[in-house]
Amino acid sequence: MFYWLYSSLHINLFHYITLRAGIAFFIAFILTLALMPIFIKWALGKKLNQPIFDLAPGSHQKKGGTPTMGGIVFTFSTILASLLTVKLDNPYVLCALLIILLFSFIGAKDDISKILGKTNQSGLSPKVKLILQLLFAFIASTALYFFTNLDHNFYIPFYKHPLFDMGYFAIPFWILVIVATSNAVNLTDGLDGLATVPSIFSFLSLGTFVYISGNAILSSHFLLPKIIGIGEVSIIASAFVGSLVGFLWYNCHPAEVFMGDSGSLSIGAFMGYMAIISKNEILLIIIGFIFVLETLSVILQVGSFKTRKKRIFKMAPLHHHFEIQGWAESKIIIRFWIISMIANIIALITIKIR
Repeated sequence: MFYWLYSSLHINLFHYITLRAGIAFFIAFILTLALMPIFIKWALGKKLNQPIFDLAPGSHQKKGGTPTMGGIVFTFSTILASLLTVKLDNPYVLCALLIILLFSFIGAKDDISKILGKTNQSGLSPKVKLILQLLFAFIASTALYFFTNLDHNFYIPFYKHPLFDMGYFAIPFWILVIVATSNAVNLTDGLDGLATVPSIFSFLSLGTFVYISGNAILSSHFLLPKIIGIGEVSIIASAFVGSLVGFLWYNCHPAEVFMGDSGSLSIGAFMGYMAIISKNEILLIIIGFIFVLETLSVILQVGSFKTRKKRIFKMAPLHHHFEIQGWAESKIIIRFWIISMIANIIALITIKIR
């Protein structure tokens, strides 16, 4: 709508991505803030409660009555705010909205299965979940490869030139990035607000990279890859930040609602997508450092137990380890937020170092 005001009525103010990103933020924020209490009331009435894992720390058992699937609300707010502010004939925008919708669908199906079965084990099987993620990531990656002007070069942080052209191998690499990031955010979503704030930081950082790479002057100045058209995706990132800030109002400790897989999977998939289009697949390790840390803790724990029959951590993911050690939940959350903020500041510093 706002871009239409520029293109049809020639209101030049709405041509600027920065203005439309700001409008998208506030639309998504206000929508989420307004819709979430309605959703919480409805979810409580329908008993859409989060099933608590039997082996989770004892403090989690009291959260059994907390409604889940809040991700449906902030995903809806993000998409609606984006539709009102972005240029809809942009292939990067369409692909971004598609990937948010598809991964939210996987998460919603998983959440509903858990709710109906009343246990975490009654959700989608890991095999089915992974197949759907791979399928939807394949659709997004092939669309990027064949229907956009995105190059297939491989970049690393601190070096301004591409190392090599991946060719068709770009597709499986992009699939890996999307699926891995989606699952990493999903693993992190275990405490009140723990995944929400690092996601906000990551979207702010990636949105900055996307905006710069989509701007001919700025990309040239900072020696970042110039990719025509991707700047519009920073508007979606801004909308996502707005909706997550609105969600945090209800998700901060003690949480009134959880995002569920319907939120965490779509957040991670879109995060991976933005890293791909801005050529920051490797820098994503720093941008999403908390998500990487949580995922590594699970991999190391499982690997150690299978090979040595010994555990490295008291429990994985990592936030459970600190819970069992006696850390207060709020302390774990805030310290993880601090680490995430520092990691993203380091990532943003690389813009000038390149």
